[in-house]
Amino acid sequence: MIQNTIQQWIKKTLIQAFPSDKEYLTKIDIPLRTSFREQYGDFSSSLPFIISSHLQLPPQECAKRLKQYLEDNLISEITKIEVKNKGYLNFFLAPTVLSRELENIYNQIITNHNWPLLSSKKETVIVEFSSPNIAKPMHVGHLRSTVIGNALANLYNFAGYRTIRWNYLGDWGTQFGKLIAAYKLWGDAEKVKKDSFYYLLSLYQKFHQETKNNPTLEEQGRKEFKKLEEGDRENRKLWQWFRQISLKEFHRIYTLLDVNFDIEDGESTLTKELPSLIQQLQKDKLTQISQGALIIPLTQFDLPPALLKKSDGATLYFTRDLASLIYRVKKYHPQKILYVVANEQSLYFQQLFAVAKLLGITPQTKLFHIKFGLVLNSQKKKFSTREGNMVPLQELINEGLDQSLKIIKEKHPDWSQAQQEKTAQIITIDALKFNDLKNSRLADVIFSWKQMLNFQGNSSVYLQYTYARLAKIVTKADINQRTIHSSLVKLNFSRQIEKTLIKKILDFPSVIQQSLDSQSPHLLANYLLSLADLSNGYYEQVPVLKEENKFLKIGSLVLITAILSILKIGTKILGVRTLEEV
Repeated sequence: MIQNTIQQWIKKTLIQAFPSDKEYLTKIDIPLRTSFREQYGDFSSSLPFIISSHLQLPPQECAKRLKQYLEDNLISEITKIEVKNKGYLNFFLAPTVLSRELENIYNQIITNHNWPLLSSKKETVIVEFSSPNIAKPMHVGHLRSTVIGNALANLYNFAGYRTIRWNYLGDWGTQFGKLIAAYKLWGDAEKVKKDSFYYLLSLYQKFHQETKNNPTLEEQGRKEFKKLEEGDRENRKLWQWFRQISLKEFHRIYTLLDVNFDIEDGESTLTKELPSLIQQLQKDKLTQISQGALIIPLTQFDLPPALLKKSDGATLYFTRDLASLIYRVKKYHPQKILYVVANEQSLYFQQLFAVAKLLGITPQTKLFHIKFGLVLNSQKKKFSTREGNMVPLQELINEGLDQSLKIIKEKHPDWSQAQQEKTAQIITIDALKFNDLKNSRLADVIFSWKQMLNFQGNSSVYLQYTYARLAKIVTKADINQRTIHSSLVKLNFSRQIEKTLIKKILDFPSVIQQSLDSQSPHLLANYLLSLADLSNGYYEQVPVLKEENKFLKIGSLVLITAILSILKIGTKILGVRTLEEV
Protein backbone atom coordinates (compact mmCIF):
# COMPACT_ATOMS: atom_id res chain seq x y z
CA MET A 1 0.00 0.00 0.00
CA ILE A 2 1.01 3.64 -0.49
CA GLN A 3 1.84 4.10 3.20
CA ASN A 4 4.54 1.40 2.98
CA THR A 5 5.95 2.98 -0.19
CA ILE A 6 6.23 6.38 1.49
CA GLN A 7 7.73 4.94 4.69
CA GLN A 8 10.40 3.00 2.77
CA TRP A 9 11.25 6.10 0.74
CA ILE A 10 11.58 8.22 3.90
CA LYS A 11 13.70 5.54 5.60
CA LYS A 12 16.13 5.33 2.70
CA THR A 13 16.37 9.11 2.34
CA LEU A 14 16.74 9.64 6.10
CA ILE A 15 20.04 7.77 6.12
CA GLN A 16 21.25 9.81 3.14
CA ALA A 17 20.36 13.05 4.91
CA PHE A 18 22.14 12.08 8.15
CA PRO A 19 24.79 9.47 7.14
CA SER A 20 26.85 9.82 10.33
CA ASP A 21 23.91 8.54 12.37
CA LYS A 22 23.13 5.56 10.14
CA GLU A 23 23.33 2.97 12.95
CA TYR A 24 20.72 4.82 15.03
CA LEU A 25 18.44 5.78 12.14
CA THR A 26 18.19 2.28 10.65
CA LYS A 27 16.40 1.19 13.84
CA ILE A 28 13.81 3.99 13.69
CA ASP A 29 10.22 3.17 12.78
CA ILE A 30 8.84 5.82 10.44
CA PRO A 31 5.62 7.33 11.85
CA LEU A 32 3.08 8.19 9.17
CA ARG A 33 -0.46 9.39 9.84
CA THR A 34 -3.27 9.92 7.38
CA SER A 35 -4.40 13.52 7.12
CA PHE A 36 -8.05 14.31 6.44
CA ARG A 37 -7.60 18.08 6.04
CA GLU A 38 -6.57 19.34 2.62
CA GLN A 39 -4.22 22.01 3.99
CA TYR A 40 -2.14 19.31 5.73
CA GLY A 41 -1.75 17.14 2.65
CA ASP A 42 -2.60 13.43 2.54
CA PHE A 43 -0.07 12.06 5.02
CA SER A 44 1.89 13.57 7.87
CA SER A 45 4.99 12.45 9.77
CA SER A 46 6.29 13.49 13.20
CA LEU A 47 9.67 11.85 12.49
CA PRO A 48 11.70 15.08 12.97
CA PHE A 49 10.48 15.32 16.58
CA ILE A 50 11.59 11.71 17.26
CA ILE A 51 15.12 12.09 15.88
CA SER A 52 15.84 15.67 16.98
CA SER A 53 17.21 14.89 20.45
CA HIS A 54 19.61 12.24 19.15
CA LEU A 55 20.78 14.46 16.28
CA GLN A 56 20.95 17.46 18.63
CA LEU A 57 19.03 19.62 16.19
CA PRO A 58 15.66 21.39 16.56
CA PRO A 59 12.79 19.40 14.97
CA GLN A 60 12.27 22.12 12.34
CA GLU A 61 15.92 21.93 11.25
CA CYS A 62 15.67 18.13 10.97
CA ALA A 63 12.48 18.51 8.94
CA LYS A 64 13.93 21.09 6.54
CA ARG A 65 17.04 19.02 5.85
CA LEU A 66 15.02 15.84 5.36
CA LYS A 67 12.57 17.70 3.08
CA GLN A 68 15.47 18.84 0.88
CA TYR A 69 16.79 15.29 0.46
CA LEU A 70 13.30 13.89 -0.11
CA GLU A 71 12.65 16.45 -2.86
CA ASP A 72 15.97 15.52 -4.48
CA ASN A 73 14.82 11.87 -4.49
CA LEU A 74 11.13 12.53 -5.13
CA ILE A 75 8.98 9.51 -5.93
CA SER A 76 6.21 9.71 -8.52
CA GLU A 77 3.48 9.23 -5.91
CA ILE A 78 4.31 12.54 -4.19
CA THR A 79 3.84 16.00 -5.73
CA LYS A 80 4.68 18.26 -2.80
CA ILE A 81 6.25 18.23 0.69
CA GLU A 82 5.73 20.90 3.32
CA VAL A 83 7.15 21.55 6.77
CA LYS A 84 4.48 22.74 9.19
CA ASN A 85 3.99 23.37 12.91
CA LYS A 86 7.71 23.58 13.74
CA GLY A 87 8.69 20.19 12.38
CA TYR A 88 5.87 18.11 10.93
CA LEU A 89 6.37 16.82 7.38
CA ASN A 90 3.23 16.89 5.23
CA PHE A 91 3.02 14.90 1.99
CA PHE A 92 0.70 15.58 -0.94
CA LEU A 93 -0.20 12.71 -3.27
CA ALA A 94 -0.35 12.75 -7.05
CA PRO A 95 -3.97 12.86 -8.33
CA THR A 96 -4.02 9.27 -9.65
CA VAL A 97 -2.54 7.57 -6.59
CA LEU A 98 -5.76 7.16 -4.60
CA SER A 99 -7.58 5.76 -7.65
CA ARG A 100 -4.79 3.25 -8.17
CA GLU A 101 -4.76 2.24 -4.53
CA LEU A 102 -8.51 1.69 -4.53
CA GLU A 103 -8.22 -0.36 -7.72
CA ASN A 104 -5.62 -2.62 -6.05
CA ILE A 105 -7.82 -3.03 -2.99
CA TYR A 106 -10.85 -3.85 -5.11
CA ASN A 107 -8.93 -6.51 -7.04
CA GLN A 108 -7.74 -8.08 -3.77
CA ILE A 109 -11.31 -8.17 -2.45
CA ILE A 110 -12.70 -9.77 -5.60
CA THR A 111 -9.92 -12.33 -6.10
CA ASN A 112 -9.07 -13.21 -2.48
CA HIS A 113 -12.33 -12.31 -0.73
CA ASN A 114 -10.13 -10.98 2.06
CA TRP A 115 -7.54 -8.39 3.02
CA PRO A 116 -4.09 -10.03 3.04
CA LEU A 117 -2.80 -7.15 5.13
CA LEU A 118 -0.24 -8.62 7.47
CA SER A 119 2.16 -11.43 6.73
CA SER A 120 1.95 -14.59 8.81
CA LYS A 121 3.87 -14.13 12.05
CA LYS A 122 4.06 -17.87 12.70
CA GLU A 123 4.09 -17.08 16.40
CA THR A 124 1.80 -18.49 19.08
CA VAL A 125 -0.37 -16.32 21.28
CA ILE A 126 -2.49 -17.77 24.10
CA VAL A 127 -5.52 -15.66 25.00
CA GLU A 128 -7.15 -16.71 28.26
CA PHE A 129 -10.60 -15.21 28.63
CA SER A 130 -14.11 -15.68 30.04
CA SER A 131 -13.14 -18.20 32.77
CA PRO A 132 -16.43 -18.51 34.70
CA ASN A 133 -16.79 -20.40 37.98
CA ILE A 134 -18.57 -23.75 38.06
CA ALA A 135 -22.04 -23.73 39.68
CA LYS A 136 -22.37 -19.96 39.33
CA PRO A 137 -24.18 -18.16 36.49
CA MET A 138 -22.15 -16.05 34.08
CA HIS A 139 -22.63 -12.38 34.85
CA VAL A 140 -21.88 -9.04 33.25
CA GLY A 141 -18.24 -9.20 34.42
CA HIS A 142 -17.74 -12.44 32.50
CA LEU A 143 -19.26 -10.72 29.47
CA ARG A 144 -16.46 -8.14 29.42
CA SER A 145 -13.75 -10.78 29.64
CA THR A 146 -15.44 -12.93 27.00
CA VAL A 147 -16.05 -10.13 24.52
CA ILE A 148 -12.65 -8.43 24.88
CA GLY A 149 -10.78 -11.74 24.84
CA ASN A 150 -12.64 -12.98 21.78
CA ALA A 151 -11.93 -9.74 19.88
CA LEU A 152 -8.21 -9.87 20.78
CA ALA A 153 -7.98 -13.50 19.69
CA ASN A 154 -9.65 -12.57 16.40
CA LEU A 155 -7.23 -9.66 15.91
CA TYR A 156 -4.20 -11.87 16.43
CA ASN A 157 -5.64 -14.54 14.19
CA PHE A 158 -6.34 -12.01 11.43
CA ALA A 159 -2.78 -10.72 11.71
CA GLY A 160 -1.39 -14.19 11.03
CA TYR A 161 -0.57 -15.45 14.51
CA ARG A 162 -1.35 -18.95 15.72
CA THR A 163 -3.96 -18.09 18.31
CA ILE A 164 -5.05 -20.41 21.13
CA ARG A 165 -8.33 -19.42 22.81
CA TRP A 166 -8.28 -20.71 26.36
CA ASN A 167 -11.24 -20.87 28.74
CA TYR A 168 -9.66 -21.44 32.15
CA LEU A 169 -12.60 -22.57 34.26
CA GLY A 170 -12.89 -21.95 37.98
CA ASP A 171 -13.56 -25.63 38.69
CA TRP A 172 -11.54 -26.23 41.85
CA GLY A 173 -11.11 -24.72 45.29
CA THR A 174 -12.90 -24.34 48.62
CA GLN A 175 -16.16 -23.26 46.96
CA PHE A 176 -16.58 -26.83 45.71
CA GLY A 177 -16.17 -28.13 49.21
CA LYS A 178 -18.98 -25.78 50.21
CA LEU A 179 -21.18 -26.92 47.33
CA ILE A 180 -20.55 -30.59 48.14
CA ALA A 181 -21.28 -29.93 51.82
CA ALA A 182 -24.51 -28.12 50.85
CA TYR A 183 -25.60 -31.00 48.63
CA LYS A 184 -24.92 -33.57 51.35
CA LEU A 185 -26.91 -31.52 53.84
CA TRP A 186 -29.91 -30.45 51.76
CA GLY A 187 -29.52 -31.74 48.22
CA ASP A 188 -32.08 -33.67 46.19
CA ALA A 189 -30.74 -35.71 43.25
CA GLU A 190 -34.06 -35.50 41.40
CA LYS A 191 -34.10 -31.71 41.63
CA VAL A 192 -30.54 -31.58 40.33
CA LYS A 193 -31.61 -33.62 37.30
CA LYS A 194 -34.73 -31.50 36.76
CA ASP A 195 -33.48 -27.94 37.33
CA SER A 196 -29.79 -28.72 37.39
CA PHE A 197 -27.76 -25.51 37.16
CA TYR A 198 -30.00 -23.14 39.08
CA TYR A 199 -30.75 -25.72 41.75
CA LEU A 200 -27.00 -26.07 42.41
CA LEU A 201 -26.79 -22.29 42.63
CA SER A 202 -29.61 -22.24 45.20
CA LEU A 203 -27.76 -24.83 47.31
CA TYR A 204 -24.58 -22.76 47.21
CA GLN A 205 -26.49 -19.61 48.18
CA LYS A 206 -28.25 -21.45 51.01
CA PHE A 207 -24.89 -22.62 52.36
CA HIS A 208 -23.71 -18.99 52.59
CA GLN A 209 -26.93 -17.90 54.27
CA GLU A 210 -26.72 -20.69 56.83
CA THR A 211 -23.10 -19.87 57.74
CA LYS A 212 -24.36 -16.60 59.25
CA ASN A 213 -26.15 -18.61 61.93
CA ASN A 214 -23.82 -21.63 61.92
CA PRO A 215 -20.15 -20.62 61.36
CA THR A 216 -19.02 -24.25 61.73
CA LEU A 217 -20.32 -24.86 58.19
CA GLU A 218 -17.25 -23.04 56.84
CA GLU A 219 -15.00 -25.66 58.39
CA GLN A 220 -17.23 -28.40 56.99
CA GLY A 221 -16.81 -26.91 53.51
CA ARG A 222 -13.02 -26.83 53.90
CA LYS A 223 -12.99 -30.46 54.99
CA GLU A 224 -15.07 -31.53 52.00
CA PHE A 225 -12.66 -29.77 49.64
CA LYS A 226 -9.66 -31.37 51.33
CA LYS A 227 -11.32 -34.76 50.79
CA LEU A 228 -11.86 -33.81 47.14
CA GLU A 229 -8.20 -32.87 46.73
CA GLU A 230 -7.14 -36.15 48.34
CA GLY A 231 -9.20 -38.10 45.80
CA ASP A 232 -12.26 -39.09 47.87
CA ARG A 233 -14.39 -41.15 45.45
CA GLU A 234 -17.80 -39.75 46.46
CA ASN A 235 -16.66 -36.14 46.34
CA ARG A 236 -14.93 -36.67 43.00
CA LYS A 237 -18.12 -38.13 41.55
CA LEU A 238 -20.22 -35.21 42.80
CA TRP A 239 -17.68 -32.69 41.53
CA GLN A 240 -17.66 -34.20 38.03
CA TRP A 241 -21.47 -34.18 37.98
CA PHE A 242 -21.69 -30.54 39.05
CA ARG A 243 -18.96 -29.55 36.57
CA GLN A 244 -20.75 -31.18 33.65
CA ILE A 245 -24.02 -29.46 34.53
CA SER A 246 -22.30 -26.06 34.61
CA LEU A 247 -20.48 -26.62 31.32
CA LYS A 248 -23.77 -27.37 29.61
CA GLU A 249 -25.16 -24.02 30.79
CA PHE A 250 -21.98 -22.14 29.82
CA HIS A 251 -21.99 -23.65 26.33
CA ARG A 252 -25.57 -22.48 25.86
CA ILE A 253 -24.46 -18.91 26.63
CA TYR A 254 -21.37 -19.18 24.42
CA THR A 255 -23.54 -20.37 21.53
CA LEU A 256 -25.70 -17.26 21.98
CA LEU A 257 -22.60 -15.07 22.06
CA ASP A 258 -21.12 -16.87 19.03
CA VAL A 259 -17.87 -17.51 20.93
CA ASN A 260 -15.67 -20.62 20.67
CA PHE A 261 -12.59 -21.91 22.48
CA ASP A 262 -9.69 -24.11 21.42
CA ILE A 263 -9.02 -25.33 24.95
CA GLU A 264 -11.48 -25.50 27.80
CA ASP A 265 -9.99 -26.75 31.02
CA GLY A 266 -9.55 -25.34 34.47
CA GLU A 267 -7.82 -25.32 37.79
CA SER A 268 -8.51 -29.01 38.29
CA THR A 269 -6.48 -30.10 35.26
CA LEU A 270 -3.01 -30.07 36.84
CA THR A 271 -3.81 -30.92 40.47
CA LYS A 272 -1.62 -34.05 40.30
CA GLU A 273 1.41 -31.92 39.35
CA LEU A 274 1.05 -29.61 42.35
CA PRO A 275 3.00 -31.69 44.92
CA SER A 276 6.05 -31.97 42.64
CA LEU A 277 5.83 -28.26 41.78
CA ILE A 278 5.77 -27.32 45.47
CA GLN A 279 8.66 -29.69 46.20
CA GLN A 280 10.72 -28.08 43.44
CA LEU A 281 10.00 -24.60 44.76
CA GLN A 282 11.08 -25.70 48.23
CA LYS A 283 14.19 -27.38 46.82
CA ASP A 284 15.10 -24.14 45.02
CA LYS A 285 14.72 -22.35 48.38
CA LEU A 286 12.10 -19.96 47.05
CA THR A 287 9.52 -20.68 49.76
CA GLN A 288 9.04 -19.90 53.44
CA ILE A 289 6.63 -20.94 56.17
CA SER A 290 4.56 -18.06 57.49
CA GLN A 291 1.94 -18.67 60.19
CA GLY A 292 1.69 -22.29 59.08
CA ALA A 293 1.18 -21.40 55.41
CA LEU A 294 3.67 -21.87 52.55
CA ILE A 295 4.57 -18.63 50.78
CA ILE A 296 6.97 -17.23 48.16
CA PRO A 297 8.42 -13.91 49.44
CA LEU A 298 8.37 -11.19 46.76
CA THR A 299 10.03 -8.33 48.66
CA GLN A 300 12.54 -7.81 45.84
CA PHE A 301 9.59 -6.86 43.62
CA ASP A 302 8.01 -4.67 46.33
CA LEU A 303 5.05 -7.05 46.40
CA PRO A 304 3.35 -8.98 49.20
CA PRO A 305 4.16 -12.72 49.33
CA ALA A 306 2.42 -15.21 47.06
CA LEU A 307 0.50 -17.88 49.00
CA LEU A 308 1.05 -21.47 47.76
CA LYS A 309 -0.53 -23.60 50.50
CA LYS A 310 -2.82 -22.70 53.35
CA SER A 311 -2.09 -23.80 56.89
CA ASP A 312 -4.42 -26.80 56.45
CA GLY A 313 -2.36 -28.00 53.48
CA ALA A 314 -4.89 -27.04 50.78
CA THR A 315 -3.56 -25.42 47.60
CA LEU A 316 -4.86 -22.15 46.21
CA TYR A 317 -5.80 -20.62 42.88
CA PHE A 318 -2.30 -19.14 42.65
CA THR A 319 -0.64 -22.57 42.94
CA ARG A 320 -2.81 -23.99 40.19
CA ASP A 321 -2.36 -20.93 37.97
CA LEU A 322 1.41 -21.20 38.32
CA ALA A 323 1.29 -24.87 37.33
CA SER A 324 -0.87 -24.00 34.33
CA LEU A 325 1.55 -21.26 33.24
CA ILE A 326 4.51 -23.66 33.39
CA TYR A 327 2.54 -26.25 31.40
CA ARG A 328 1.53 -23.74 28.70
CA VAL A 329 5.07 -22.48 28.20
CA LYS A 330 6.52 -26.00 27.94
CA LYS A 331 3.83 -27.39 25.63
CA TYR A 332 3.04 -24.47 23.31
CA HIS A 333 6.14 -22.20 23.50
CA PRO A 334 3.99 -19.08 23.11
CA GLN A 335 5.46 -15.68 22.35
CA LYS A 336 2.67 -14.09 24.37
CA ILE A 337 0.11 -15.10 26.98
CA LEU A 338 -2.77 -12.70 27.54
CA TYR A 339 -4.88 -12.94 30.70
CA VAL A 340 -8.13 -11.06 30.10
CA VAL A 341 -9.19 -10.40 33.69
CA ALA A 342 -10.69 -7.39 35.51
CA ASN A 343 -8.69 -4.52 37.02
CA GLU A 344 -9.27 -5.83 40.54
CA GLN A 345 -6.81 -8.67 39.93
CA SER A 346 -3.85 -6.40 39.10
CA LEU A 347 -1.91 -7.27 42.26
CA TYR A 348 -2.50 -10.99 41.74
CA PHE A 349 -1.01 -10.90 38.24
CA GLN A 350 1.93 -8.81 39.37
CA GLN A 351 2.65 -11.61 41.86
CA LEU A 352 2.17 -14.37 39.27
CA PHE A 353 4.45 -12.65 36.74
CA ALA A 354 7.04 -11.98 39.46
CA VAL A 355 7.15 -15.66 40.45
CA ALA A 356 7.42 -16.61 36.78
CA LYS A 357 10.44 -14.31 36.55
CA LEU A 358 11.99 -15.85 39.66
CA LEU A 359 11.60 -19.32 38.18
CA GLY A 360 12.95 -18.23 34.80
CA ILE A 361 10.12 -20.04 33.03
CA THR A 362 9.18 -17.30 30.61
CA PRO A 363 12.37 -15.88 29.01
CA GLN A 364 10.83 -16.08 25.53
CA THR A 365 7.23 -15.51 26.57
CA LYS A 366 5.74 -12.11 27.32
CA LEU A 367 2.95 -12.12 29.90
CA PHE A 368 0.17 -9.54 29.80
CA HIS A 369 -2.65 -8.80 32.19
CA ILE A 370 -5.35 -7.40 29.88
CA LYS A 371 -7.22 -5.31 32.43
CA PHE A 372 -10.73 -3.97 32.08
CA GLY A 373 -13.04 -1.76 34.13
CA LEU A 374 -16.47 -2.23 35.66
CA VAL A 375 -19.89 -2.27 34.07
CA LEU A 376 -21.99 0.56 35.51
CA ASN A 377 -25.71 1.21 35.32
CA SER A 378 -27.26 4.38 33.85
CA GLN A 379 -26.70 6.13 37.23
CA LYS A 380 -23.00 5.23 36.94
CA LYS A 381 -23.24 2.86 39.92
CA LYS A 382 -21.88 -0.67 40.02
CA PHE A 383 -24.17 -2.90 37.98
CA SER A 384 -25.68 -5.32 40.49
CA THR A 385 -28.91 -6.59 42.01
CA ARG A 386 -30.48 -5.08 45.15
CA GLU A 387 -28.66 -7.75 47.14
CA GLY A 388 -25.36 -6.54 45.72
CA ASN A 389 -24.84 -9.54 43.46
CA MET A 390 -23.71 -9.26 39.86
CA VAL A 391 -26.62 -9.40 37.42
CA PRO A 392 -26.81 -12.79 35.61
CA LEU A 393 -25.95 -12.44 31.95
CA GLN A 394 -29.06 -14.30 30.82
CA GLU A 395 -31.28 -11.67 32.47
CA LEU A 396 -29.59 -8.93 30.45
CA ILE A 397 -29.92 -10.92 27.24
CA ASN A 398 -33.63 -11.51 27.86
CA GLU A 399 -34.20 -7.81 28.51
CA GLY A 400 -32.38 -6.87 25.31
CA LEU A 401 -34.29 -9.45 23.28
CA ASP A 402 -37.61 -7.96 24.39
CA GLN A 403 -36.55 -4.46 23.36
CA SER A 404 -34.95 -5.53 20.07
CA LEU A 405 -37.95 -7.60 19.06
CA LYS A 406 -40.25 -4.64 19.71
CA ILE A 407 -38.10 -2.42 17.44
CA ILE A 408 -37.93 -5.02 14.65
CA LYS A 409 -41.68 -5.63 14.73
CA GLU A 410 -42.30 -1.88 14.35
CA LYS A 411 -39.79 -1.56 11.48
CA HIS A 412 -40.73 -4.78 9.69
CA PRO A 413 -44.31 -5.82 10.50
CA ASP A 414 -44.39 -7.77 7.22
CA TRP A 415 -41.56 -10.13 8.27
CA SER A 416 -42.35 -13.60 9.56
CA GLN A 417 -42.09 -14.11 13.31
CA ALA A 418 -39.09 -16.40 12.81
CA GLN A 419 -37.24 -13.72 10.84
CA GLN A 420 -38.14 -11.05 13.39
CA GLU A 421 -36.87 -13.19 16.27
CA LYS A 422 -33.67 -14.23 14.49
CA THR A 423 -32.80 -10.62 13.61
CA ALA A 424 -33.68 -9.42 17.12
CA GLN A 425 -31.35 -12.03 18.63
CA ILE A 426 -28.43 -11.03 16.40
CA ILE A 427 -28.98 -7.33 17.12
CA THR A 428 -29.24 -7.95 20.88
CA ILE A 429 -26.13 -10.11 21.23
CA ASP A 430 -24.02 -7.90 18.96
CA ALA A 431 -25.19 -4.75 20.75
CA LEU A 432 -24.08 -6.27 24.07
CA LYS A 433 -20.66 -7.07 22.66
CA PHE A 434 -20.08 -3.83 20.80
CA ASN A 435 -21.04 -1.71 23.82
CA ASP A 436 -18.00 -3.20 25.51
CA LEU A 437 -15.68 -2.93 22.56
CA LYS A 438 -16.32 0.66 21.48
CA ASN A 439 -14.93 1.85 24.85
CA SER A 440 -11.37 1.58 26.05
CA ARG A 441 -11.12 -1.67 27.99
CA LEU A 442 -9.53 0.25 30.88
CA ALA A 443 -12.58 2.46 31.26
CA ASP A 444 -15.78 1.62 33.09
CA VAL A 445 -18.70 0.90 30.75
CA ILE A 446 -22.19 2.38 31.07
CA PHE A 447 -24.90 -0.19 30.43
CA SER A 448 -27.89 1.28 28.57
CA TRP A 449 -30.08 -0.61 26.11
CA LYS A 450 -31.34 2.71 24.75
CA GLN A 451 -27.80 3.61 23.62
CA MET A 452 -26.91 0.09 22.51
CA LEU A 453 -29.93 -0.17 20.21
CA ASN A 454 -29.55 3.31 18.72
CA PHE A 455 -29.81 3.16 14.92
CA GLN A 456 -28.47 6.72 14.57
CA GLY A 457 -24.88 6.10 15.63
CA ASN A 458 -22.23 4.85 18.05
CA SER A 459 -23.66 1.31 18.18
CA SER A 460 -23.38 -2.04 16.43
CA VAL A 461 -26.91 -1.53 15.08
CA TYR A 462 -25.65 1.62 13.34
CA LEU A 463 -22.87 -0.40 11.69
CA GLN A 464 -25.34 -3.11 10.67
CA TYR A 465 -27.73 -0.48 9.32
CA THR A 466 -24.90 1.18 7.34
CA TYR A 467 -23.80 -2.14 5.87
CA ALA A 468 -27.35 -3.04 4.82
CA ARG A 469 -27.88 0.40 3.30
CA LEU A 470 -24.70 0.22 1.18
CA ALA A 471 -25.19 -3.42 0.21
CA LYS A 472 -28.60 -2.54 -1.19
CA ILE A 473 -26.99 0.03 -3.54
CA VAL A 474 -24.60 -2.57 -4.98
CA THR A 475 -27.43 -5.08 -5.42
CA LYS A 476 -29.74 -2.58 -7.14
CA ALA A 477 -26.97 -1.27 -9.43
CA ASP A 478 -26.65 -4.78 -10.92
CA ILE A 479 -23.39 -4.18 -12.83
CA ASN A 480 -21.30 -7.27 -13.56
CA GLN A 481 -17.64 -7.66 -12.60
CA ARG A 482 -16.42 -7.72 -16.22
CA THR A 483 -17.86 -4.24 -16.81
CA ILE A 484 -16.29 -2.95 -13.61
CA HIS A 485 -12.86 -4.44 -14.37
CA SER A 486 -12.81 -2.96 -17.86
CA SER A 487 -13.47 0.49 -16.35
CA LEU A 488 -11.04 0.46 -13.41
CA VAL A 489 -8.16 2.21 -15.17
CA LYS A 490 -10.46 5.06 -16.23
CA LEU A 491 -11.71 5.85 -12.74
CA ASN A 492 -10.88 9.20 -11.18
CA PHE A 493 -12.15 10.41 -7.83
CA SER A 494 -12.44 14.18 -7.77
CA ARG A 495 -14.94 14.69 -4.96
CA GLN A 496 -13.33 15.52 -1.61
CA ILE A 497 -15.54 13.06 0.27
CA GLU A 498 -14.35 10.27 -2.06
CA LYS A 499 -10.71 11.13 -1.41
CA THR A 500 -11.42 11.18 2.31
CA LEU A 501 -13.14 7.79 2.14
CA ILE A 502 -10.31 6.20 0.16
CA LYS A 503 -7.75 7.47 2.68
CA LYS A 504 -9.95 6.11 5.45
CA ILE A 505 -9.98 2.74 3.69
CA LEU A 506 -6.19 2.85 3.35
CA ASP A 507 -5.98 3.40 7.11
CA PHE A 508 -7.46 -0.02 7.86
CA PRO A 509 -4.14 -1.96 8.09
CA SER A 510 -2.60 0.61 10.44
CA VAL A 511 -5.69 0.55 12.67
CA ILE A 512 -5.39 -3.25 12.89
CA GLN A 513 -1.73 -2.89 13.83
CA GLN A 514 -2.43 -0.17 16.41
CA SER A 515 -5.18 -2.30 17.95
CA LEU A 516 -2.72 -5.18 18.24
CA ASP A 517 0.15 -3.09 19.58
CA SER A 518 -2.00 -1.63 22.34
CA GLN A 519 -4.23 -4.72 22.64
CA SER A 520 -7.18 -2.38 22.43
CA PRO A 521 -10.15 -3.48 20.28
CA HIS A 522 -11.86 -0.10 20.82
CA LEU A 523 -9.49 1.46 18.25
CA LEU A 524 -10.93 -0.81 15.57
CA ALA A 525 -14.49 -0.30 16.82
CA ASN A 526 -14.19 3.48 16.66
CA TYR A 527 -12.53 3.34 13.25
CA LEU A 528 -15.53 1.38 11.93
CA LEU A 529 -17.94 3.93 13.43
CA SER A 530 -15.99 6.74 11.77
CA LEU A 531 -16.02 4.88 8.44
CA ALA A 532 -19.76 4.36 8.79
CA ASP A 533 -20.25 8.10 9.44
CA LEU A 534 -18.32 9.01 6.29
CA SER A 535 -20.13 6.34 4.28
CA ASN A 536 -23.55 7.60 5.32
CA GLY A 537 -22.46 11.13 4.43
CA TYR A 538 -21.42 9.86 1.01
CA TYR A 539 -24.77 8.09 0.60
CA GLU A 540 -26.57 11.36 1.30
CA GLN A 541 -24.38 13.48 -1.01
CA VAL A 542 -23.90 11.19 -3.99
CA PRO A 543 -26.97 9.68 -5.74
CA VAL A 544 -25.14 6.58 -6.97
CA LEU A 545 -28.10 4.78 -8.55
CA LYS A 546 -29.24 7.92 -10.39
CA GLU A 547 -25.76 8.71 -11.74
CA GLU A 548 -25.81 8.69 -15.57
CA ASN A 549 -22.06 8.89 -16.12
CA LYS A 550 -20.91 5.26 -16.36
CA PHE A 551 -17.44 5.79 -14.90
CA LEU A 552 -18.64 7.93 -11.99
CA LYS A 553 -21.23 5.28 -11.17
CA ILE A 554 -18.75 2.41 -11.38
CA GLY A 555 -16.26 4.42 -9.30
CA SER A 556 -18.88 4.80 -6.57
CA LEU A 557 -19.64 1.07 -6.66
CA VAL A 558 -15.94 0.18 -6.38
CA LEU A 559 -15.64 2.53 -3.41
CA ILE A 560 -18.74 1.12 -1.73
CA THR A 561 -17.56 -2.47 -2.31
CA ALA A 562 -14.29 -1.70 -0.51
CA ILE A 563 -16.19 -0.10 2.38
CA LEU A 564 -18.47 -3.13 2.63
CA SER A 565 -15.45 -5.42 2.75
CA ILE A 566 -13.89 -3.48 5.63
CA LEU A 567 -17.17 -3.31 7.55
CA LYS A 568 -17.66 -7.05 7.14
CA ILE A 569 -14.13 -8.01 8.14
CA GLY A 570 -13.83 -5.40 10.90
CA THR A 571 -17.11 -6.29 12.55
CA LYS A 572 -16.30 -10.00 12.26
CA ILE A 573 -13.05 -9.41 14.17
CA LEU A 574 -15.10 -7.73 16.91
CA GLY A 575 -17.62 -10.59 16.92
CA VAL A 576 -20.40 -8.52 15.32
CA ARG A 577 -22.37 -9.86 12.36
CA THR A 578 -23.44 -7.92 9.27
CA LEU A 579 -27.06 -7.99 8.09
CA GLU A 580 -28.46 -7.50 4.61
CA GLU A 581 -31.51 -5.77 6.07
CA VAL A 582 -32.12 -4.18 9.46
